[in-house]
Amino acid sequence: MRGGWRFVVALTGASGIRYGLRAMAALLRLGHEVHAMVSDGALRVAAEEEDVHFEGGARGLRTLLAAEGAAERLFVYDVRDIGARPASGTFVHDGMLVIPCSMNTLAAIAHGLADNLITRSADATLKEGRPLVLVPRETPLSAVHLENMLKLARLGVRIVAAMPAFYPRPKTVDDIVDFVAGRALDAVGVTDHGLFPRWKDLPRQGETEATEC
Repeated sequence: MRGGWRFVVALTGASGIRYGLRAMAALLRLGHEVHAMVSDGALRVAAEEEDVHFEGGARGLRTLLAAEGAAERLFVYDVRDIGARPASGTFVHDGMLVIPCSMNTLAAIAHGLADNLITRSADATLKEGRPLVLVPRETPLSAVHLENMLKLARLGVRIVAAMPAFYPRPKTVDDIVDFVAGRALDAVGVTDHGLFPRWKDLPRQGETEATEC
């Protein structure tokens, strides 16, 4: 995918904040525009899981992602600002990612509760028929969780559960994180991220060159 596309990315209070950070970094590296929002729960998870403290709250993302050299393409909003641009259906973008997605946020989206900028932006994305990808991270899943996911899937929302694959033979935690972040980007149409090897690119033991019959 060529650079210059626009994506909305939300980080919420589920375990796995690293998935969202990696996805945003990849989008910026590819030349895309990122409109980000971070819930209060996500700020706490970032501190407890990653020892990452966003100075100045969510706007500290600018400092964290400064290495991508894309300050002019990163826009960060206060989650309480329900009048921000992504809240409107007239704000044209190429898809929204909620990564990671807490079960609270997932339930709110499933039931149309637009009570903050994240859920309002997701509601606007749904009503405008734009791609919406949720990356839930919870286990085990209750019947309530599953019913909410089924409802959203039937509405066209892509549910990309944080389930890493092991056929790429990951060597590090970062390899596992990259796979999940990459699959989420695939689901929103960004397939040139290079975060994990594709099946066709994997070396296979005992593989021989195919010949015509």
